[in-house]
Amino acid sequence: MVLSGRPLTVLVVVSLWLLLSCGLSYGVQTDINCLKGIKAELEDPYGYLNTSWNFNNNTEGFICKFTGIECWHPDENKVLNIRLSDMGLKGQFPAAIKNCTSLTGLDLSSNKLFGNIPKDISQIIQFVTTLDLSSNNFSEEIPVSLANCTYLNVLKLDHNRLTGHIPLELGLLARLKQFSVANNLLTGPVPYFGNASITADSYANNLGLCGALLDPCPSASKKSHTTIIAAAAVGGVTVAAIGVGIGMFFFLRRVSVKKKEEDPEGNKWAKSLKGVKGIKASEFSAPLLVHTL
Repeated sequence: MVLSGRPLTVLVVVSLWLLLSCGLSYGVQTDINCLKGIKAELEDPYGYLNTSWNFNNNTEGFICKFTGIECWHPDENKVLNIRLSDMGLKGQFPAAIKNCTSLTGLDLSSNKLFGNIPKDISQIIQFVTTLDLSSNNFSEEIPVSLANCTYLNVLKLDHNRLTGHIPLELGLLARLKQFSVANNLLTGPVPYFGNASITADSYANNLGLCGALLDPCPSASKKSHTTIIAAAAVGGVTVAAIGVGIGMFFFLRRVSVKKKEEDPEGNKWAKSLKGVKGIKASEFSAPLLVHTL
C-alpha cells in the first residue's frame, strides 16, 4: 500500500520528531547522569553540591542552574563547562565526567582530590580546551594520553604530588598556550612546546627537571663516552690477563720440552752407569786372580 498526500506528510513529521526527540533526550540524559555521578563520587564537606545540585527538577535546562555548571544554552541540559574550584571537595578523579560528552572546560583546582590522573583521560575529556587540576593531591605519573587531547589550550597540573617524567609527547599539543607543572616531584627533560609562551616558572620547585628553559640535561654523548671508556678499560684488563695467561702457558711448556731434550731417556743414565762400573770391575778382577796363581 502506497501512502500519498497528507497521511505521508504526517508520517514523515512524526518520524522526524521521534528521531530528534530520542537523540535529544539521550544527549540530555547522559549529561544529567554525568553530574549525578560526580556528586556521588565526591565528598562534599561544605555542601556546595548538596544544596545546589537538585535532580528532582524536570524542567528543561535545570542542571544549567547548578553551582559550577555552564551549559551550551540555558534551556538545554548539555554541559559546556564544569567549574568546581575551591570547594573543599574530596575523592579521586570522578570517572562520571566521561558522560558529559560535550564538555569543553574542566576546573577541579584547589580541592582535596587525590590518586592518579586516569591513564585514559583522553577518552574522558575528548574535546576539553581547558583542564585545571592544580592545587590538589594528585600523585603518580602524568598520563601520556594527555597528548591525545588535541584541543587543549590550557593545562595546569601544578601544586600536586606528581612523580616521574613529563611525557615529551605533550609537545605535540599544537594549540597549547598555558602549561604548568610547578611544585611537584617531577624529574627528567621537559617537552619542547615550540612557540607556546611558557616560562621557567611553569617548572619551578621540582626534583630535577632539565632542558629547554632550564639547566641543560646531562649530555647523552658524555654518558655514552664514559660508558665506552669504562668498557675499553675493562676490555683492556681482560685482554691483558688473557695475554699473560697465554705467555705463561708457552713459557712453562718450553721449559718442560728443554728438560726432556737434556734427559731424553729420563733416569736410564743411572742404570747405564751402573752397568759400566760392573764391567770395569770384572775386567780388573780377572787379571788379579791369574797373577796370584
